[in-house]
Amino acid sequence: MAKRYLEVSYHEGRPLAAYLYIDRRLGDTVARTERHGTWLIDYAADGRTIGVEFTSVGTVNLTELNRILAAAHQPALSVLDVRPLEAA
Repeated sequence: MAKRYLEVSYHEGRPLAAYLYIDRRLGDTVARTERHGTWLIDYAADGRTIGVEFTSVGTVNLTELNRILAAAHQPALSVLDVRPLEAA
């Protein structure tokens, strides 16, 4: 199982997007994606949330993100966890 981590992508020195990888099982792939405002939430074939893509970096509603994570039975993020998104 891969642990969750945040990846920020840049293009010509500017943040383009970010992706929060949520704990995944070996062989997990994205079976379905749902839009949630400016975010895209990816689900595995069995319905588990496996990632969140931020198509607009710079501002993250931590309360809303933690609500999504709680629904996915994942631990909440702290302000420090999302600081790279705000710094981008």
